[in-house]
Amino acid sequence: MSGDSYLLDIVFFAVVAVALILRLRSVLGKRTGTERPPAQWERDKAADNVVDLDSARSRPAPVEDDEPLPPGALGEGVAEIRAVDPSFRLDPFLSGARMAFEMIVQAYAEGDLRTLRPLLADGVYRPFADAIAARDRAGEVLISELMGIREVKAVEARMNGTMAEVTVRFVSEQVNAVKDGEGRIVDGDPNRVIDVVDVWTFHRDTRSGDPNWQLVATRAAEDQTGSRA
Repeated sequence: MSGDSYLLDIVFFAVVAVALILRLRSVLGKRTGTERPPAQWERDKAADNVVDLDSARSRPAPVEDDEPLPPGALGEGVAEIRAVDPSFRLDPFLSGARMAFEMIVQAYAEGDLRTLRPLLADGVYRPFADAIAARDRAGEVLISELMGIREVKAVEARMNGTMAEVTVRFVSEQVNAVKDGEGRIVDGDPNRVIDVVDVWTFHRDTRSGDPNWQLVATRAAEDQTGSRA
């Protein structure tokens, strides 16, 4: 009996593991253009995990008035996407975008290319990978800690051909510093929290059955708010 119970435990945990992997794939997502790592990462002197950003796709399409369109141009863009993909909803997308932001920031700091590859479009992945390689060659270590995210806000949405694109503004608190091979701080301050504003664009091919989105472009916003001890 104990052997049978042990076997059942193995089967149960295997099923849970598969379910978690499928859920993560249903929460994350791709993009192109003049992409580069966010400004606070460029101090490295250089220059597939998938999160389903539209978790609403995993459930039946909501009724039309379950999420009112945002006002202005953003709402018009969301309406364009919904015309092609009626299941798209902004709130679940932003929850996925927040998760993607956390995963990408952490993976970049750790030099985890395996995690980054499925989250980034080719044009974004290459500069990230080059920056990590340059850091490794120099024997430098990036200290990066995401202390919190104060804002995740959609600022633009549109259809670009068959590509649905959503641009998101992230306001986060981070600690960033670089150590050389001797352990000396050569950039940043490991004891200072920095307010960072990033603007990232995600896209998904609406012709594809794949519900995942990818990061296709990044830029640092001009309204950086400085740092605090």
